[in-house]
Amino acid sequence: MRSHRIAVIPGDGIGQEVIEAGKKVLSALAEKSGDLRFEFVDFDWSSQRYLEKGEYIPAGGLDELSRFDAIYFGAVGSQDVPDHISLWELRLAICQGFDQYANVRPARVLPGVNSRLKGAEGIDWIIVRENSEGEYSGNGGRVHQGFPDEVGTEVSVFTRKGVERIHRFAFQLAQSRPRKQLTLVTKSNAQRYGMVLWDEVFFEVAKDYPDVSIDRELVDAVTTRMVLKPETMDVIVATNLPPVSG
Repeated sequence: MRSHRIAVIPGDGIGQEVIEAGKKVLSALAEKSGDLRFEFVDFDWSSQRYLEKGEYIPAGGLDELSRFDAIYFGAVGSQDVPDHISLWELRLAICQGFDQYANVRPARVLPGVNSRLKGAEGIDWIIVRENSEGEYSGNGGRVHQGFPDEVGTEVSVFTRKGVERIHRFAFQLAQSRPRKQLTLVTKSNAQRYGMVLWDEVFFEVAKDYPDVSIDRELVDAVTTRMVLKPETMDVIVATNLPPVSG
């Protein structure tokens, strides 16, 4: 029998409800298969824990997670904790700690679900977000805090290595799907260094995947296309800044 140890982090709010429902689905799947078993271990890493103990993840927490086969994460965020603290001290601490550079989000309208969006039946996307650098690099700082000349900087960092691996991931994913189509989302018209590198590496990598059709869309226009012509998109690769990554 195949056995998988799953670290469960419900987190906050709806995460707790969704995770419990998800565990029931996985348990039903295991029971139906007959040769599959899940062992769930719950972790109380949440905003409530942060308020009580001053930390989301205890010392040695990531080492403990590394001994599991998978991490089942719900949600993080509370009105009682600033968002930049909850995100960076829990979800991104896990993502960056394990170098989880690809955030993969399927999106489609399930049978029997009504949508107000015209042409919603044509939605069958997978959105790939850069999850470790770009806007998530965490590079920047504040000086002269509390004074009139206070300055805060937020520096998006793009490395050739990081950009290439996310694009290759997206190309391989597109290659595995029937339509073999990949859309690059960019803001290189205004962000003329990091996102120009983002574009250039994309087209370099594209040469290794001649069977994948590609196009490029500025973030200003991509959401309009998603609403008006959803059937024209399949796999989408973007940094964390564009609204397509939301």
